[in-house]
Amino acid sequence: MQKTNRTKVKRIPVRGQYDIESIYSILDAHFLCHIGFIHEDYPVVIPTLYGRYGDRLYIHGATTSRLLKSLQEGIEISLSVTLVDGLVLARSAFHHSMNYRSVVLFGVAQLVTDPEEKFKALKAVSDQIIAGRWEEVRLPNEKELKATTVLSIPIHEASAKVRTGPPVDDKPDYDLDVWAGVVPLKMTADFPIPDPLLKEQIKVSKSIEKYYRQ
Repeated sequence: MQKTNRTKVKRIPVRGQYDIESIYSILDAHFLCHIGFIHEDYPVVIPTLYGRYGDRLYIHGATTSRLLKSLQEGIEISLSVTLVDGLVLARSAFHHSMNYRSVVLFGVAQLVTDPEEKFKALKAVSDQIIAGRWEEVRLPNEKELKATTVLSIPIHEASAKVRTGPPVDDKPDYDLDVWAGVVPLKMTADFPIPDPLLKEQIKVSKSIEKYYRQ
């Protein structure tokens, strides 16, 4: 992926990654992004679910959504995805940090009008959250599809930034009697809680069972 002035990592540039494989791997490991844009002359950042299919991210929501209505106007956006892998605890307060993987991309969202692409995009979002769930549930009907807006965001101008490893202290601080290291963090799924209105004979579906046991 071509590096641009907007995607170039300026703070600790050695952590910047611009290859498409690194960017896709981070995007594929999560399902929640934050989108920043200017709305009526003030900045807004809104979290939303996404799905990747090929070189595009898809987001969706109600046709009345402020986010989706604003983005359809062709405004520039900044989208970010972050995975926190650990708290980096140094000997000094100044050098505390975190291990993370992040992607920032810039671009303009496009309204998806083709019915086939729209359906494919909604499946991509579903698969991004829980693979296999789409095949287990009732799919959207015509009325629901009309009430849903889907936008496509090209992954053409993006970069990743990654930090790994232990803390980096000032040389004199290595003699301090202070514990230092990394506290790993990860997002885990707990045991599924059934809907109170669920029929008693219905067992946890395969996609959910696989998800919480990963």
